[in-house]
Amino acid sequence: MGFNIGSVLIMAGMVSCLISVAHAAQGIAVFYGPRYTPSKCYGNTNSGVMVAGVSDALWNGGAACGRKYRVSCIRGANQAPKPCRQGSVVVTVVDYCRRGCTGDINLSKDAFSRIADPNAGKVFVQYDRV
Repeated sequence: MGFNIGSVLIMAGMVSCLISVAHAAQGIAVFYGPRYTPSKCYGNTNSGVMVAGVSDALWNGGAACGRKYRVSCIRGANQAPKPCRQGSVVVTVVDYCRRGCTGDINLSKDAFSRIADPNAGKVFVQYDRV
């Protein structure tokens, strides 16, 4: 009984997907903007609109600057009907979500709108570093 290379590759792909899901973190996302400059990481440099600020949980003394996260909505955090949209968005960390921030990750309004209805204001998300 020999190994079929195609079967091995399919199994490796499935294991890889399961591992990435197992490492995904969950938290709360809120949104801000637009006007995404200045930012704590890059000052007045425009980093585009798929950006985020992160709370102390991810900030790590500024080491989070430039990290990319894939974020997807899991469910609403309040009574908004149908808060989540299908799919995910990749954002780059450009800012620090200071004390008083009500989320783990503060998405730009543009990024938040891709995964959730902005009228929801706050949603539970799954995110992992890419």
